[in-house]
Amino acid sequence: MNERIARLLDQQEIERVIHDYCRGIDRRDLALVRSCYHDDATDHHGSFFGTADEYVVWVDKLLARYRFTTHALNQVTVEFGPDPDRAAVETYGISVHRGDPAKPHQNLATAFRYLDRFERRAGRFKIASRVAIGEWSLRLPETAWWDIPESHVASRRDATDPIYALLASVGIDGARRDER
Repeated sequence: MNERIARLLDQQEIERVIHDYCRGIDRRDLALVRSCYHDDATDHHGSFFGTADEYVVWVDKLLARYRFTTHALNQVTVEFGPDPDRAAVETYGISVHRGDPAKPHQNLATAFRYLDRFERRAGRFKIASRVAIGEWSLRLPETAWWDIPESHVASRRDATDPIYALLASVGIDGARRDER
């Protein structure tokens, strides 16, 4: 295969891992989040630094504080060095968090960057190390929220979210992460 085409396919695979990570966080699909990391990966995320397994436990407790989170990704820059199985990846994004009504200080929008070292092992690119950089945060007043009417299809933070029914409708088992 042409080297340039191979690099484009590698970049697409890396970007898919980042998208899966954000879906996993927003849906609280911790198996999906964990599948984005190599077994010996590390993550430095705010006050947390540790292994991927420890990160999943930590982030689940953090996510439990919120009614929802939404991650919107901006540019993703993938830089390959001389080794085609390693890449430096910088991802810009903005996340919105809504806390429990009794805790309005948790309502915020945050700009972030992920600085990831991706490695291809056993034919798959995954995160080998991540540093999450906080750029800024903005508190959102409770009066700024408008609740989605009950007549609309609702987002869920578990396997009952409509995305999983859509995946199943085209024959994709949400639990089979490494085959995608």
